[in-house]
Amino acid sequence: MPIQVFNGTPLFYEVDGDGEPLVLVYGSWAEQTNWNAVVPGLARSHRVVRYDRRGHGQSKASPVEGTVHDDVADLAALIEDLALAPANVCGNSYGACISLRLAAERPELVRRLAGHEPPMVGVLVGDPRMQPILEGLQSGIASAVGLIEAGKHADAAELFVETIALGPGAWAQLPEAMQATFIRNAETFLGETRDPDALAAVDSAALGRFDKPALLSKGDQSPPIFTPIIEKLSAVLPQVRHHVFIGAGHVPHLTHPQDFVETLDGFLGS
Repeated sequence: MPIQVFNGTPLFYEVDGDGEPLVLVYGSWAEQTNWNAVVPGLARSHRVVRYDRRGHGQSKASPVEGTVHDDVADLAALIEDLALAPANVCGNSYGACISLRLAAERPELVRRLAGHEPPMVGVLVGDPRMQPILEGLQSGIASAVGLIEAGKHADAAELFVETIALGPGAWAQLPEAMQATFIRNAETFLGETRDPDALAAVDSAALGRFDKPALLSKGDQSPPIFTPIIEKLSAVLPQVRHHVFIGAGHVPHLTHPQDFVETLDGFLGS
């Protein structure tokens, strides 16, 4: 597929299959190739669109600039310019934050919304019970940022995977190609961490007006911080359902692709 300009930014995208549009939005440090294991299964019943976010992979723009609002505008433009609206939108991690914001700001573009473990920690700010967890997360992020700024991208990627995203021992289990993707996109994490709104709370009143089906999921092996985030968001969404991926963590589309495809297909077909 070509690189096309959306919202003034050249973005690389791919399209597979036919049927209702399904747009996949990955999280931090990644590229659209993160979805490779689930696209064949999803494309059996959907027109699957995946893309490299600005500054990532084959897309353009500075990896250390841009905001979550730019990402939302890019996604909206992609859906509009490719005539996908209303599209099913599925986001993982930071991609789920982008997807949730799109549903709140441009609900007419979204048919159904699926989000796995959005790190929208802003919804927990002010809750004293969450303070130790938030402090631990902030410490891990600061350590990763320090390594990136020092040019130690591989060390930063390993630290992020082991202490924030996937857990101890996970880095060694990743295929070399996946490790290379993390390292190659390390600087994009600087852009996200410099954006004060990146992990901020979404407008709850606007999200509450998104009255279409929504699915929020988590893995039973994931860090505990995602449970209260999902609870806070679920209290706002009018038509929300939940799913727990057994034996999985933060990236079930990588570790449990068949379960992921069956779960998402079941939700989208309901």
